[in-house]
Amino acid sequence: MIFFGSLFRLQFRSQRAHGEQSGLRDLLKIVIERLYQYYKLTLSLAVCLCLSTPVHASHPNVSPKANAAKVSLASQGENMLNNSVVTVTRVYKSAPRTGNVENINGLAPASLWQPELSEPSLYALLDAEFAADRGNQQRALTIYKQQSFKDDATAVFERALSLSLRLERVENSLQFAKSWQDQNPDHVPAWFYVAHLALRAHDYLLAGETLNRILRYDPRADLSEILIGIYPNNDKDKRELLAALQPIDSEQNASLSVLKAGLLYQFNEPEIAIVHINRALEHQPDYVPFITLKADILRKIVTAETVINYVSQARLRNPDDKSLYLYEIRYLLDLKQSQEAWQLLLEAHNRFSDDAEITLLAALVSLDIEKYERADQLLNMLAKSPSYLDQAYYYLGISAERQQRFEQAKYYLNGVMQEDLVLEARKKVVYFELLDNDVDAAVATLEKLRKDFTVFAPDTFVLQADILWQQNEPEEALQLLTQAARQYPDNEPLLFARTQLLDDQNDYIVKRTLLKHLQTLDPSNLAYQLSYAQLLLANDHRSEQGLALATTIMQIRYDDPRYDNELQLQALNVLAGSALANKNYQQVIDYLQTPYDVLPTLRSGTLLLRAYQGLGDNEKVESLLTDLQQRFSFGQHNINDRIQLY
Repeated sequence: MIFFGSLFRLQFRSQRAHGEQSGLRDLLKIVIERLYQYYKLTLSLAVCLCLSTPVHASHPNVSPKANAAKVSLASQGENMLNNSVVTVTRVYKSAPRTGNVENINGLAPASLWQPELSEPSLYALLDAEFAADRGNQQRALTIYKQQSFKDDATAVFERALSLSLRLERVENSLQFAKSWQDQNPDHVPAWFYVAHLALRAHDYLLAGETLNRILRYDPRADLSEILIGIYPNNDKDKRELLAALQPIDSEQNASLSVLKAGLLYQFNEPEIAIVHINRALEHQPDYVPFITLKADILRKIVTAETVINYVSQARLRNPDDKSLYLYEIRYLLDLKQSQEAWQLLLEAHNRFSDDAEITLLAALVSLDIEKYERADQLLNMLAKSPSYLDQAYYYLGISAERQQRFEQAKYYLNGVMQEDLVLEARKKVVYFELLDNDVDAAVATLEKLRKDFTVFAPDTFVLQADILWQQNEPEEALQLLTQAARQYPDNEPLLFARTQLLDDQNDYIVKRTLLKHLQTLDPSNLAYQLSYAQLLLANDHRSEQGLALATTIMQIRYDDPRYDNELQLQALNVLAGSALANKNYQQVIDYLQTPYDVLPTLRSGTLLLRAYQGLGDNEKVESLLTDLQQRFSFGQHNINDRIQLY
């Protein structure tokens, strides 16, 4: 619809075709047209321009020469006014300001120059536009709003609504648009404005009524602009929106049918949702967003094979649309059908050979299924693009690592400079250096990273302290972190690493202070809470607070967003350690035997061993000791006997 582009494309998409100066020029053109219609107004404005009379003068002094010039000025028309824009601006800025913005009748003495008009005052509109140009947006909005309620003021209303959306809450804009629409009930564009604003303001009853009115007027009306950016964020609003839309007949309207389908899908009603999405597809059978929404809905009610067949058929009908390729590929990956996904990726890569996204995805899947030669070919192609060079080098390093070509891996990973990848890349380089027992090279890598990327300096200190700790130099590691903490006093990873090197009993006060500070910085961090619980229990085996904290973390369910398998095992170890200190050996076994069978760790195994020793179960002791020696070289003074806590 032609009217639909006037405001929605200017304001709702925030892409004004012209700036404020352009809006001023457009308004002045409207003034020109009106000047031809109103003889007296033409004379008045001409006098102001030619004699530099302030617009706000209470008693203008019109000379006979100016009266004599009115015919000439009227014939000059738009050229005269365009050439006088600078003069008008200068005259306006020198004019005295009115005291009260709300008193629009006091803004300009139009009544002295012309009879009271039912249409918008051109002087008021000029005043408003100049106010907006000078940064006084609120004054401009107030004037525009009042003038918009006069006759033949559609353009004024749209300008007022544009300013309102920029300056006011959406509820205020809705109230203004609704009031204007009530006064102009046959103005169809206003229905669209009100519907959109009602949706944004979550007034779903009004939105439903207005959408129903629009669809009675035109069942196939394009509602896509109305629905931009209005999707609710919470279930309550979604249910209210769905309830408002349900009574509306959307059978002939694709936009509304899709909105209903999406809401029903989210509320796990796929059987009803499929009816609405099918209606939308009847009108736009090859529109990809509709196709993918139907595929999402089908995944809840039909077999995976049926979904793949549906998407494949749609892809064949739209061979140049890569999004359908990507949808099918990702669905195959979700189904763990990596080989099928890989074959389709290669097909997509051949079709879209210059598409970096598909090339990268094909390389990653190649790595996943151990097709390293093909992965390297794809990644080297990707490396030709400056935008993807760092990602290509990172994954070339991963590929070399998996093929145990560590020198080659270091070469590629050292070449990664993208900030979101460089830390992980250098960590791997440090790991390779330590595999070669080249501690100096590992430290040098960290020092260079610290110099090149100061943002990662705290992380490099933590990694360097880890190296010192592994080299059985805990005091040097603690000293390094203590010095770094003075430079970065609120860096949480650095402070937490420092606490892990402090002794639970000898450094109790310092460690307790640091952990309390960390919990203040991040009260929801479970690792901080667990470390604090461990500290409390180390100094009091029956500490109620420590037991409560560790038990709470241990009981977090797997479907809870906070669930962390490693953290839960650490909580079990803390509780088992407390039980062992209290000589409750069976409780230790109850805590740890099953976790150790599923995911054995040195810490859990050591606690279990001591519990069986306490019970005098020599058979279990011998069996477990043998297992620990085989898994962790336990008792052979191996570096892995130490338990890293951070």
